[in-house]
Amino acid sequence: MDSGTDGAEQVGQERSPSSAGSCSPVMDRNPSPPPDTADGADDEDVDAIGDTVYSKHWLFSTLTRLIHMVTEHSEESSEGQMQLSDDDEEDLCRVWDMAMDKDVAGFLQEFKATDILLGVIAKSRCPRLTEISVGILGNIACFPETCVTLSQNEDLGAVLLLLLGDRDPPTLLETSRLLLTCMSQKDVCSLWLQRIRQQTSVCSSLCFIMCSSTNTDLLEKVGELVDKLFDLDEELMKSWITTPPNEEKGDDGESSLDVTSCLLEAAKQLRTENPNGVEVYLHILQLLTTIDEGIQVFAAPDGPGKAVWDFVCDVVCEDLCQPNDLPVVLHEQKSILVQAFAVLQALYRCQDQWSSTSDASLPLIGSILRVCQYHSECKDVTNKEDTKDEQLQTLAEITAEFLADLCIHIPKDTVADLVKKGYLTEKTCLTAAASLLPKFKTSFQHLQLVLSEADPQLADVVRTQFPS
Repeated sequence: MDSGTDGAEQVGQERSPSSAGSCSPVMDRNPSPPPDTADGADDEDVDAIGDTVYSKHWLFSTLTRLIHMVTEHSEESSEGQMQLSDDDEEDLCRVWDMAMDKDVAGFLQEFKATDILLGVIAKSRCPRLTEISVGILGNIACFPETCVTLSQNEDLGAVLLLLLGDRDPPTLLETSRLLLTCMSQKDVCSLWLQRIRQQTSVCSSLCFIMCSSTNTDLLEKVGELVDKLFDLDEELMKSWITTPPNEEKGDDGESSLDVTSCLLEAAKQLRTENPNGVEVYLHILQLLTTIDEGIQVFAAPDGPGKAVWDFVCDVVCEDLCQPNDLPVVLHEQKSILVQAFAVLQALYRCQDQWSSTSDASLPLIGSILRVCQYHSECKDVTNKEDTKDEQLQTLAEITAEFLADLCIHIPKDTVADLVKKGYLTEKTCLTAAASLLPKFKTSFQHLQLVLSEADPQLADVVRTQFPS
C-alpha cells in the first residue's frame, strides 16, 4: 500500500495519466480484445471467457506477471516507488476495462483475483498500480454476485477502509467508488456499515479529504459516499457529528475534524465547478437537519450554523433562480432548490442562537417569491401528467412553509424594502398570498397587516383578490 504523505496539499493534486493510462470505469464502447484472440485463433472458443472474446490465457499471464512484478520489487527494495512500464500499464488497464463485463468479473472471482489484487495493494509501492488494482475491484463489485464474494473478504474490507487514509487522489477516488458501489448493494451494505462503525479512522479520513482536496471528482464521490452512509445509518451520522473536533486523535496524532465544517468546505470547493456535487453536499446537510443532534450542532453559538446559512443563501441568491430565468429553469433546478430551502428553513428556525436578527436577507426572500411565481406559471402551462411531478410539488410545499415562517414575524421595514427593491410586486404578492392560503392563514394575515402600513395600495390589491 502506498503510504507516503507529503502534506494536505497533495490530496488535491491529480496525477497526469500516461498515454497508456486512460482507462476509466465508464466507457462508451467495449474494450479491444487482448492481442492473443484478436487474430481469430482456432482455440478461441475454448480460451474465451464466457460469451466474450477475451482470452483466459492472456488474463492468466497478465495477473501472473503482475504478481511476479510486485514480489520482485518488494524483495529487491523496501524503499522507493515502483514504476510501471507503459506495456504493463496498458495491459492492466485492459484488465480494468474487461472487468466491466459480467462474465469477466465472474471469471476473475473464480481465479481468486480478489486475493491477488489484495496482495498487490498491500505490497504496492506504485500509486498508479494501487489505483488500477482498486479500479478493477470496483468494476468486479458492480455485479451483485461478485460483489457478495468480494465483500466477504475480511482482509480486503480492512485494507480498503485504511486506504481512505492514502494521499493519492486517483487511488482515493477509486476506493471511494468501490465502497459506494458495495454500499449500494442491499445484500452487503450492512456488512460494510458494520466495518465502518468499527473502523474509527474512516470518519477522520473522509473529513481530511473534504477539507483538504481540490479534486472535484474526488470530492463529489466522497460526498456521495457520506450521503449514502448517513442515509442508511442514522446512528452513525449522530456519532460522527457529535464527536468533539479535538476529543479523539488518530494514530498519526492528528486531532479529529469537525464533520459539518468539512462538509461545508467541500461544498465551497465544488460550487463554481461542480453543481451536481454541491447538490450532494446540500442533501447531506439536509439529513443533518432531520435529527436533534444536527440541529443542536447548527444552533450552537460557536457552531457552523451561521457559515452554512451564509453559504446556502449565496448559492440560492447568486447561482439559482435569477430574475431573468425562464420558468423552465425551475424544472432544471428543482432538486437542488428542495435541498437548499430545506436546509435554510431548518437553520432559520434555530438561528436566534447564533444571529442577532431573525430577518432573512432581502435577496433570499426575493428568491423564494420568484420560486413561488415560477411554480404558479409552471402549473399554468403544464399538462395534467406534468402536474404529477412529485419533486416539483415537494419544492412548492417547502417553499410555502419557508415563506410562512418568514412572514409570520416580518417587520414593516423589511416589507417596505422588498417593495422598494422590486422583490415584492403586485404579481409576486398575489402569488405569495396564494401560496400561504389557506394553510398558513396567520402568516398571511401578518403579511397583509404590515403591507397595509408599508404599501396601502398593494395591500388593497391583495385584499380584493383574497378577502378575509
